[in-house]
Parts: sequence; C-alpha cells; structure tokens
Amino acid sequence: MKPYADELQFALQAVRQAGLLIRQVQAEMVSPALTKSDRSPVTVADYTSQAVVAAWLLQAFPNNPLVAEEDAATLRLPENQALLAQVTGFVRRSLPQATSDLVCDWIDRGQSQPAGRFWTLDPIDGTKGFLRGDQYAVALALLVDGEVQVGVLGCPNLVDGYRPDMNGSGSLAYAVRGQGAWVESLEPRDFTSDPMPLTVSSRSDPRQARILRSFESGHTNVDQIGDFARLLGVEAAPIKMDSQAKYAVLAAGQGELYLRLLSPDQPDYREKIWDQAAGSLILEEAGGQFSDLHGKPLDFTAGRSLLHNRGILATNRHLHAGAVEALRRSRA
Repeated sequence: MKPYADELQFALQAVRQAGLLIRQVQAEMVSPALTKSDRSPVTVADYTSQAVVAAWLLQAFPNNPLVAEEDAATLRLPENQALLAQVTGFVRRSLPQATSDLVCDWIDRGQSQPAGRFWTLDPIDGTKGFLRGDQYAVALALLVDGEVQVGVLGCPNLVDGYRPDMNGSGSLAYAVRGQGAWVESLEPRDFTSDPMPLTVSSRSDPRQARILRSFESGHTNVDQIGDFARLLGVEAAPIKMDSQAKYAVLAAGQGELYLRLLSPDQPDYREKIWDQAAGSLILEEAGGQFSDLHGKPLDFTAGRSLLHNRGILATNRHLHAGAVEALRRSRA
C-alpha cells in the first residue's frame, strides 16, 4: 500500500461531500439580486463545509487535530437560530444524523492548534467568486512535522482541473508527496473515469507566460503586478480567477505564474496556512515551484499563519528564478 493511502481516500471523500453540498448552497441561495453586503449564502456554505469535513475526520482519524478557519460561536447565539437551522439542513443532506448541537461541535473542532500531525481546512476559499456564482474551492491538507503530505482541492466550477464550467461535473485535484498530482471528477456519477495526471506548463519564455491573479484587486497589489510583468517581459494579459482553483489551473499547465502580493492596505498581512497548504503540494507534485516573494520555501511550523513568509509566488518552475529577480527589482 502506498504511503498515506487511507488519508487520501478520507480527504477525497470529505472534500467531495463538502464540495457537492456547497455547490447546492450556491445554486439555491446565490441570486443575481444578491447585494455585496448580504453574506448569508457564503456564511451557510462556510459552516456547512467545515462541519462535514470535521465530521468525516472524526470518523476516520479521531485523534488528528483540525486547524480551520471557522468556529461556531456566532452560530450558537440565540439570534442566529435561523442561520444554524439552515446550516444543519444542508449538513443533513450528507450526514442525516446531524443535529444543531452536533453541527456546532463539528465546526468547533477546527479551532485546534497545529501539532506534529494535523489537518488544515479552508471550508470555502474564494468568497467573492462564490457570491458571483464563479470560482471557489474547498481546500484540505495533511501536515506532518511541518511538511504537507496530502493535499486536496475541490473545485465545483472547474472541469478537468482548469476549464471553467458552472454546469459541469467539477474537479477534485489532489496530490500525495512523492506520488504526483492528479485530477478527477467531483461528481459521483463520473467515478468510472480514470484520474488524469497533472503536469505544469513547459513554457520558459516569459513573453508567453500567463499570470493568474486574484479577481478582486483588494487581494493583491495591482500596480506591482504590472511592474513585475514589465520587468519579466510578460506580454500576455493576466487571467483573473478566485481561490486556490488557480493552483489547479497552474498544475494542469494552463498558466505559468501566480502572485499573491501584499496589498498596500495590508502591508503586514501574513497568509493563513489553510490558504496555501493544499495548493502548494498539488503544484509541486505537478512539477511546479512554490515560495514566498523572496524565494523562500513556505514555513508551515509557525502556527496558524505563515509568519515567516511574505506573500506567495507560484510558477511552472521554469520561470521561478526569473520571477524572483523581477520581484526584487520591482521593489527597488
């Protein structure tokens, strides 16, 4: 049996269940009339996803801590009983035994602290994409002694790991360290399809490089991306996409560069571990390279945040050294 085979099967099952459920939340609760201030659909999706993954983890590996984004304190407030009832209703579609108390308890398992072996979860990465009816992802990873060993991304609105399709079968991109990166359908009806290997682009000419960047300008530094592209010699227009779905696209060879620069409004921001763990392993196992903006490897040993790293640079490896140099020059 290959190392981490049981962990991978658990992660695929949990992320698949969570991804299918929050796709139902998006379909039933997100409408064109939704205002930016109405975050109730994404709130329901976040809680639903975290509860489902935590419940599956409790069954599969009851002694493994879960480090995740949400807690149930708000849900437990008397004035939020209607919200809790909505979340419980969606969770029951996957776990019929769910009660409101169980749902809150499952969610609160995500407040564990990192340990020698633990899982980290972003229950729905790509809030704005979710609310637009666009791209988002469920991101789950296993870390052992500070190193990501298993990573799974559930991307309900991508097909084959890279093609946007809001009515398609979705994608599960995944990797186990030393075993390559793969993608298969999110939909159970497509279980008969064989997983497809993921391999990064072989492009080494920066003029042909496709930069993936966050759709929302508030998540990055748009001006510095422009300077970076000019210094590296990039001629192609950037591709805008929300969430860690970008890492699946890079791993599938449909882009060459992704930058997570520091927003001028948040110069001291540090990435959360659940925002990067799963995607970093999938990209690396597909042949790509992952670092911070200074070329340093990501340090997952500093707690719930990447305190020792600034920003993110992900590439197809062929362009990484040149990209680090262009970033250095853009800061000069």
